[in-house]
Amino acid sequence: MKINRFFSAFVITFILAAQLVSGQSFVLDEVVAVVGNKAIKQSDIEMEYNELRRSNYPIDDNTKCLIFENQLKQKMLYNQALLDSLTVSEAQIEAELTQNLNKNITIIGSVDKLEKYYNKSIQEIKEDLRTSMQEMQLARQMQDKALENISITPAEVKNFYKSVPKDSLPFVKAQIEIAQIAAYPPYTEQAVLEVKDRLLEYRKRIMNGEKFEVIARLYSEDPGTAPKGGEYGLSTRSELDPEFGKAAFSLKKPGEISRIVESQFGFHLIQLLERRGDRINFRHILVRPKVDPEIAGKVKTTLDSIANLIRNDSISFEKAVKRFSMDIDTRFNNGLLLNQNNGGNRFELEQLASVDYYYVKKMKTGDISEPYESRDSKGRIMYKIITIKNQIPAHRANMELDYNTLEQMALNKKRLAVLEDWFANKKKSTFIHISDKYKTCDFITNGWFK
Repeated sequence: MKINRFFSAFVITFILAAQLVSGQSFVLDEVVAVVGNKAIKQSDIEMEYNELRRSNYPIDDNTKCLIFENQLKQKMLYNQALLDSLTVSEAQIEAELTQNLNKNITIIGSVDKLEKYYNKSIQEIKEDLRTSMQEMQLARQMQDKALENISITPAEVKNFYKSVPKDSLPFVKAQIEIAQIAAYPPYTEQAVLEVKDRLLEYRKRIMNGEKFEVIARLYSEDPGTAPKGGEYGLSTRSELDPEFGKAAFSLKKPGEISRIVESQFGFHLIQLLERRGDRINFRHILVRPKVDPEIAGKVKTTLDSIANLIRNDSISFEKAVKRFSMDIDTRFNNGLLLNQNNGGNRFELEQLASVDYYYVKKMKTGDISEPYESRDSKGRIMYKIITIKNQIPAHRANMELDYNTLEQMALNKKRLAVLEDWFANKKKSTFIHISDKYKTCDFITNGWFK
């Protein structure tokens, strides 16, 4: 695993406790380094190494050395964060811990499998990892502080581009920009009544002894929480939909179940699990009303009429977006879809939702699709027409098409240099002891051995 000194996005990597998914235990527990008064154990390196192997990351003879160096740097950042009295809130730790645990639960298969592997509850596992998560967040804060005033000018980006051999520039895959006009079919009173009847039946079953988590796994329409029995994780009220948060925080005792709650996502039942300061953990069951086929047909007919107006040049796509589109995520951006992976408007084809890809692959730039069913960012059914605004063929990164990419590369190079200077300076005043077994390593930064 050779790290390119110019294009490495960051020196410090933060991998959460690979033991969650490695399926291996280690008897090695040798202290291989001390930074300040913080130790690095061989088992820490082995676990991260096995996580990289599990994720099919390229491995070579120097991989463990680079993992070790990253851990040295993290300890240095953490040590300085303590000296500078930096702090991290419990809410920050909890949010990242929950996010990473959810990721690893998905990888290992289920909460039950994770709990069985450790012979501990999910809450006990979280508490075990809380200290290491605090260390990682403080190290990240220290890194951000060291780099907070680093910026890049257009002239520096241009000079960076000129200095890089063209065959070393990244190869950019073919990309596409898509705009949409979307409409939501209104729910009928009957559809809403059916949802409420279902939730009342679920509530009755739970009150009669069935487990909330079992009902959630079977019937909840929230793909993010249903596999976990509806458990959401510790959250503050401000992080939740207003009506949902109001209902969830009105629950007083663990195990208490809410009335039926309507949010922008659909209709819910909520069960309080625990309170911890200004945060609560809860389970929920989400059910959405079904769309009446006749109403859906009328919405699609309206969209088809709009598409024909655009095809006949009676109105531009952009004006039609402002006049007709109901999706607030795209309405004020001329209908352009946002790529959640990079924050821009370009998509590689494999990044598109499958239903969008199905229509896009048959279209050319400027074509207008037929109306079709899709989902918005909240999972609600909508119908839409799309157009391809632009298609960018595969190419080597260049200033005309990929300025933002090159700007980030140049900024990363500059940050990397500043960070290396920071480490070189701090090493002079930090106690560092490293085991002789790592003396032959090919480190990125020199001067670890004094």
